[in-house]
Amino acid sequence: MQCNVQTRGLSLPEESIAARLSALSHPARIAILKHLSTSGCCCCKDVVQSIDLAQSTVSQHLKILVEAGLVRYRADRQRSRYEIDPVAVAELSSAVSGLLQSCCAPGEAAQPR
Repeated sequence: MQCNVQTRGLSLPEESIAARLSALSHPARIAILKHLSTSGCCCCKDVVQSIDLAQSTVSQHLKILVEAGLVRYRADRQRSRYEIDPVAVAELSSAVSGLLQSCCAPGEAAQPR
């Protein structure tokens, strides 16, 4: 059985929510998203300078964020460019917000089974 979380007209499968949250489960990836949110589109070298991790480590974290769909990648001559996918981030935000509201609505205690 596959369930979807529905909020404000958006529907995101649970597997997609879990994959995106998993991609955010590392502090370095959160720092990378913060950097990308303030710098727009940048290359791996720019991220390395901002969060002080090895280039190979940053590349691996960027790969995970791209695979989760939270960050977009495009080749630009000899460099790779990365930027946040604002639609994907908004979908995740909406889905998590809707999930938390439905599970944790004030005044609604969980019923024992």
